[in-house]
Amino acid sequence: MRDKGFTLIELLVVIAIIAILAGMLLPALARAKQKGQGIYCMNNHRQLTLAWRMYAEDNQDFLVYASHNAQANDPNNNYAWTRTEMNFSADRKNWDPTADITLRPLWKYSQSASIYKCPSDRSFVTVNGERKPRVRSMSMNFFLGGFAGKTTTENQNYSLFLRFGDIAGGRGTPGPSMTWVFLDQREDTINWGNFMTRMTGYQPRNPALYGFTMDLPGYYHSKACGFSFADGHSEIKRWVDGRSMPPLKVQAAATAADIPTPRNPDVEWLQERTTRPINQ
Repeated sequence: MRDKGFTLIELLVVIAIIAILAGMLLPALARAKQKGQGIYCMNNHRQLTLAWRMYAEDNQDFLVYASHNAQANDPNNNYAWTRTEMNFSADRKNWDPTADITLRPLWKYSQSASIYKCPSDRSFVTVNGERKPRVRSMSMNFFLGGFAGKTTTENQNYSLFLRFGDIAGGRGTPGPSMTWVFLDQREDTINWGNFMTRMTGYQPRNPALYGFTMDLPGYYHSKACGFSFADGHSEIKRWVDGRSMPPLKVQAAATAADIPTPRNPDVEWLQERTTRPINQ
Protein backbone atom coordinates (compact mmCIF):
# COMPACT_ATOMS: atom_id res chain seq x y z
CA MET A 1 0.00 0.00 0.00
CA ARG A 2 1.52 3.33 -1.08
CA ASP A 3 1.37 6.61 0.85
CA LYS A 4 -1.44 9.00 -0.06
CA GLY A 5 -0.43 11.69 -2.51
CA PHE A 6 0.57 12.18 -6.12
CA THR A 7 3.55 10.72 -7.86
CA LEU A 8 5.90 12.92 -9.86
CA ILE A 9 4.51 11.54 -13.10
CA GLU A 10 0.95 12.32 -12.04
CA LEU A 11 1.91 15.89 -11.13
CA LEU A 12 3.66 16.37 -14.46
CA VAL A 13 0.59 15.10 -16.32
CA VAL A 14 -1.67 17.53 -14.43
CA ILE A 15 0.72 20.42 -15.10
CA ALA A 16 0.83 19.50 -18.79
CA ILE A 17 -2.97 19.43 -19.00
CA ILE A 18 -3.21 22.82 -17.28
CA ALA A 19 -0.63 24.25 -19.70
CA ILE A 20 -2.56 22.93 -22.69
CA LEU A 21 -5.83 24.38 -21.39
CA ALA A 22 -4.18 27.72 -20.66
CA GLY A 23 -2.75 27.79 -24.19
CA MET A 24 -6.24 27.25 -25.55
CA LEU A 25 -7.97 29.76 -23.29
CA LEU A 26 -5.54 32.71 -23.28
CA PRO A 27 -5.99 33.62 -26.98
CA ALA A 28 -9.76 33.47 -26.53
CA LEU A 29 -9.52 35.72 -23.47
CA ALA A 30 -7.29 38.14 -25.37
CA ARG A 31 -9.81 38.29 -28.22
CA ALA A 32 -12.64 38.85 -25.75
CA LYS A 33 -10.71 41.69 -24.12
CA GLN A 34 -9.96 43.23 -27.51
CA LYS A 35 -13.61 42.99 -28.51
CA GLY A 36 -14.66 44.60 -25.23
CA GLN A 37 -12.26 47.50 -25.78
CA GLY A 38 -13.62 47.92 -29.30
CA ILE A 39 -17.17 48.18 -27.95
CA TYR A 40 -15.99 50.67 -25.31
CA CYS A 41 -14.24 52.72 -28.00
CA MET A 42 -17.35 52.77 -30.22
CA ASN A 43 -19.39 53.99 -27.26
CA ASN A 44 -16.90 56.81 -26.68
CA HIS A 45 -17.17 57.79 -30.33
CA ARG A 46 -20.95 57.85 -30.20
CA GLN A 47 -21.04 59.96 -27.04
CA LEU A 48 -18.52 62.48 -28.36
CA THR A 49 -20.37 62.74 -31.67
CA LEU A 50 -23.65 63.23 -29.83
CA ALA A 51 -22.04 66.14 -27.95
CA TRP A 52 -20.84 67.52 -31.31
CA ARG A 53 -24.36 67.30 -32.72
CA MET A 54 -25.99 68.85 -29.62
CA TYR A 55 -23.60 71.79 -29.84
CA ALA A 56 -24.81 72.50 -33.39
CA GLU A 57 -28.44 72.29 -32.32
CA ASP A 58 -27.83 74.88 -29.61
CA ASN A 59 -25.81 77.20 -31.86
CA GLN A 60 -27.97 77.90 -34.91
CA ASP A 61 -26.61 74.81 -36.70
CA PHE A 62 -23.00 76.01 -36.55
CA LEU A 63 -20.39 73.31 -35.96
CA VAL A 64 -17.63 73.47 -33.43
CA TYR A 65 -14.31 73.90 -35.29
CA ALA A 66 -12.01 70.94 -35.87
CA SER A 67 -9.02 72.94 -34.68
CA HIS A 68 -7.75 76.30 -33.57
CA ASN A 69 -5.36 78.20 -35.83
CA ALA A 70 -1.91 79.70 -35.32
CA GLN A 71 -3.25 83.21 -34.60
CA ALA A 72 -3.32 83.18 -30.82
CA ASN A 73 -5.60 86.23 -30.57
CA ASP A 74 -8.22 85.02 -33.05
CA PRO A 75 -11.51 84.93 -31.08
CA ASN A 76 -12.75 82.09 -33.32
CA ASN A 77 -10.22 79.82 -31.63
CA ASN A 78 -12.57 79.76 -28.64
CA TYR A 79 -14.98 77.70 -30.74
CA ALA A 80 -12.51 74.93 -31.52
CA TRP A 81 -13.39 71.57 -29.94
CA THR A 82 -9.90 71.45 -28.43
CA ARG A 83 -6.86 73.71 -28.37
CA THR A 84 -4.48 70.99 -27.24
CA GLU A 85 -1.38 70.40 -29.34
CA MET A 86 -0.62 66.85 -28.23
CA ASN A 87 2.99 65.82 -27.68
CA PHE A 88 4.99 63.97 -25.04
CA SER A 89 6.04 66.92 -22.89
CA ALA A 90 4.96 67.38 -19.27
CA ASP A 91 2.63 70.22 -20.32
CA ARG A 92 -0.65 69.88 -18.37
CA LYS A 93 -2.71 69.91 -21.57
CA ASN A 94 -1.26 66.50 -22.40
CA TRP A 95 -2.44 64.78 -19.21
CA ASP A 96 -4.86 67.00 -17.25
CA PRO A 97 -8.40 67.37 -18.71
CA THR A 98 -8.97 70.55 -16.72
CA ALA A 99 -6.18 72.29 -18.64
CA ASP A 100 -8.14 72.25 -21.91
CA ILE A 101 -10.90 69.66 -22.43
CA THR A 102 -13.19 70.91 -19.67
CA LEU A 103 -12.79 74.48 -20.97
CA ARG A 104 -13.86 73.74 -24.52
CA PRO A 105 -17.35 73.93 -26.12
CA LEU A 106 -18.19 70.20 -26.13
CA TRP A 107 -17.63 69.70 -22.42
CA LYS A 108 -21.06 71.13 -21.64
CA TYR A 109 -22.58 68.18 -23.52
CA SER A 110 -20.13 65.40 -22.65
CA GLN A 111 -19.02 65.87 -19.01
CA SER A 112 -16.67 62.88 -19.25
CA ALA A 113 -12.98 63.13 -20.02
CA SER A 114 -12.72 59.38 -20.72
CA ILE A 115 -14.68 59.59 -23.98
CA TYR A 116 -11.93 61.64 -25.62
CA LYS A 117 -9.68 58.63 -26.09
CA CYS A 118 -9.67 55.01 -27.15
CA PRO A 119 -9.28 52.62 -24.18
CA SER A 120 -6.59 50.78 -26.14
CA ASP A 121 -4.40 53.90 -26.25
CA ARG A 122 -1.64 53.35 -23.69
CA SER A 123 0.41 56.47 -24.44
CA PHE A 124 1.63 58.51 -21.50
CA VAL A 125 3.80 61.43 -20.47
CA THR A 126 6.21 61.52 -17.57
CA VAL A 127 5.64 64.25 -14.99
CA ASN A 128 8.11 64.48 -12.10
CA GLY A 129 9.00 60.83 -12.58
CA GLU A 130 5.34 59.68 -12.66
CA ARG A 131 3.64 58.25 -15.74
CA LYS A 132 0.36 59.97 -16.60
CA PRO A 133 -2.01 58.84 -19.38
CA ARG A 134 -2.50 61.34 -22.17
CA VAL A 135 -5.95 62.89 -22.35
CA ARG A 136 -6.83 62.42 -26.01
CA SER A 137 -6.43 59.96 -28.86
CA MET A 138 -9.34 61.21 -30.99
CA SER A 139 -9.13 63.83 -33.71
CA MET A 140 -11.82 65.54 -35.77
CA ASN A 141 -12.24 65.62 -39.54
CA PHE A 142 -10.42 68.80 -40.63
CA PHE A 143 -13.18 69.64 -43.13
CA LEU A 144 -15.64 70.13 -40.26
CA GLY A 145 -14.74 73.73 -39.55
CA GLY A 146 -11.04 73.61 -40.40
CA PHE A 147 -8.63 75.91 -38.59
CA ALA A 148 -11.25 78.01 -36.75
CA GLY A 149 -13.27 78.44 -39.92
CA LYS A 150 -10.36 78.62 -42.36
CA THR A 151 -9.14 76.07 -44.89
CA THR A 152 -5.74 75.63 -46.52
CA THR A 153 -4.53 76.48 -50.01
CA GLU A 154 -4.28 72.85 -51.08
CA ASN A 155 -7.85 72.18 -49.89
CA GLN A 156 -9.55 75.34 -51.20
CA ASN A 157 -11.47 73.39 -53.88
CA TYR A 158 -13.04 71.06 -51.31
CA SER A 159 -16.05 71.74 -49.12
CA LEU A 160 -15.37 73.08 -45.63
CA PHE A 161 -18.49 72.37 -43.59
CA LEU A 162 -19.38 75.14 -41.13
CA ARG A 163 -23.01 74.13 -40.41
CA PHE A 164 -24.59 70.73 -39.95
CA GLY A 165 -26.94 71.59 -42.82
CA ASP A 166 -23.89 71.83 -45.11
CA ILE A 167 -23.34 68.10 -44.54
CA ALA A 168 -26.99 67.08 -44.61
CA GLY A 169 -27.73 68.05 -48.19
CA GLY A 170 -26.80 69.84 -51.33
CA ARG A 171 -23.68 69.73 -53.48
CA GLY A 172 -20.18 69.08 -52.26
CA THR A 173 -21.06 66.65 -49.46
CA PRO A 174 -20.90 62.86 -48.99
CA GLY A 175 -23.98 63.08 -46.72
CA PRO A 176 -24.19 62.47 -42.94
CA SER A 177 -23.85 58.67 -43.09
CA MET A 178 -20.71 59.00 -45.20
CA THR A 179 -19.01 61.92 -43.44
CA TRP A 180 -16.78 60.87 -40.57
CA VAL A 181 -16.50 63.18 -37.56
CA PHE A 182 -13.97 61.62 -35.16
CA LEU A 183 -11.31 58.95 -35.57
CA ASP A 184 -8.66 57.32 -33.43
CA GLN A 185 -5.29 58.82 -34.31
CA ARG A 186 -1.86 57.29 -33.75
CA GLU A 187 0.00 58.43 -30.67
CA ASP A 188 3.06 59.46 -32.72
CA THR A 189 1.16 61.69 -35.18
CA ILE A 190 -1.63 63.22 -33.10
CA ASN A 191 -1.05 66.94 -32.59
CA TRP A 192 -3.73 69.62 -33.05
CA GLY A 193 -7.40 68.73 -32.82
CA ASN A 194 -7.88 67.95 -36.51
CA PHE A 195 -7.00 65.03 -38.75
CA MET A 196 -6.37 66.24 -42.29
CA THR A 197 -7.17 63.67 -44.96
CA ARG A 198 -4.92 64.19 -47.96
CA MET A 199 -7.37 64.69 -50.86
CA THR A 200 -4.68 64.72 -53.56
CA GLY A 201 -5.64 62.30 -56.31
CA TYR A 202 -9.36 62.38 -55.54
CA GLN A 203 -10.50 64.91 -58.15
CA PRO A 204 -9.48 64.37 -60.85
CA ARG A 205 -9.05 60.72 -59.88
CA ASN A 206 -5.39 59.69 -59.87
CA PRO A 207 -4.57 56.86 -57.43
CA ALA A 208 -0.86 57.32 -58.16
CA LEU A 209 -1.03 60.51 -56.04
CA TYR A 210 -2.67 58.92 -52.97
CA GLY A 211 -1.01 59.40 -49.60
CA PHE A 212 -1.29 60.79 -46.09
CA THR A 213 -0.40 64.15 -44.62
CA MET A 214 1.58 64.12 -41.38
CA ASP A 215 -1.59 62.66 -39.82
CA LEU A 216 -1.88 58.87 -39.71
CA PRO A 217 -4.97 56.99 -38.48
CA GLY A 218 -4.73 54.64 -35.52
CA TYR A 219 -4.90 50.86 -35.59
CA TYR A 220 -5.65 50.15 -31.94
CA HIS A 221 -8.10 47.36 -32.77
CA SER A 222 -6.00 44.69 -34.46
CA LYS A 223 -5.08 46.75 -37.54
CA ALA A 224 -8.37 48.63 -37.39
CA CYS A 225 -9.44 52.16 -36.48
CA GLY A 226 -12.51 53.57 -34.74
CA PHE A 227 -14.66 56.13 -36.57
CA SER A 228 -17.85 58.07 -35.84
CA PHE A 229 -20.08 59.63 -38.49
CA ALA A 230 -22.31 62.68 -38.74
CA ASP A 231 -25.49 60.59 -38.68
CA GLY A 232 -24.48 59.28 -35.22
CA HIS A 233 -23.26 55.78 -36.07
CA SER A 234 -19.77 54.50 -35.33
CA GLU A 235 -17.75 51.69 -36.84
CA ILE A 236 -14.34 50.05 -36.81
CA LYS A 237 -12.50 50.12 -40.14
CA ARG A 238 -9.84 47.46 -40.76
CA TRP A 239 -6.91 48.75 -42.82
CA VAL A 240 -5.89 46.54 -45.75
CA ASP A 241 -2.66 48.23 -46.85
CA GLY A 242 0.41 47.91 -44.63
CA ARG A 243 1.56 51.39 -45.66
CA SER A 244 -1.36 52.79 -43.63
CA MET A 245 0.31 51.32 -40.54
CA PRO A 246 4.04 52.13 -40.61
CA PRO A 247 6.04 51.19 -37.49
CA LEU A 248 5.07 53.18 -34.42
CA LYS A 249 7.59 55.71 -33.15
CA VAL A 250 7.14 55.29 -29.41
CA GLN A 251 7.19 58.53 -27.39
CA ALA A 252 7.87 60.50 -30.57
CA ALA A 253 6.13 63.76 -31.45
CA ALA A 254 4.55 64.30 -34.86
CA THR A 255 6.70 65.52 -37.75
CA ALA A 256 5.41 67.66 -40.62
CA ALA A 257 5.91 65.52 -43.72
CA ASP A 258 3.56 64.06 -46.31
CA ILE A 259 3.63 60.28 -46.76
CA PRO A 260 3.02 59.13 -50.36
CA THR A 261 1.26 55.73 -50.63
CA PRO A 262 0.26 55.39 -54.30
CA ARG A 263 -2.85 53.30 -55.05
CA ASN A 264 -3.56 52.76 -51.37
CA PRO A 265 -7.21 51.62 -51.05
CA ASP A 266 -7.32 52.87 -47.45
CA VAL A 267 -6.65 56.42 -48.64
CA GLU A 268 -9.47 56.13 -51.17
CA TRP A 269 -11.81 54.88 -48.41
CA LEU A 270 -10.93 57.93 -46.28
CA GLN A 271 -11.32 60.39 -49.14
CA GLU A 272 -14.79 59.08 -49.99
CA ARG A 273 -15.92 59.72 -46.40
CA THR A 274 -14.25 63.07 -45.72
CA THR A 275 -15.52 65.76 -48.11
CA ARG A 276 -16.25 66.44 -51.78
CA PRO A 277 -15.12 68.99 -54.36
CA ILE A 278 -17.17 72.16 -53.88
CA ASN A 279 -19.09 71.86 -57.14
CA GLN A 280 -19.57 68.10 -57.24
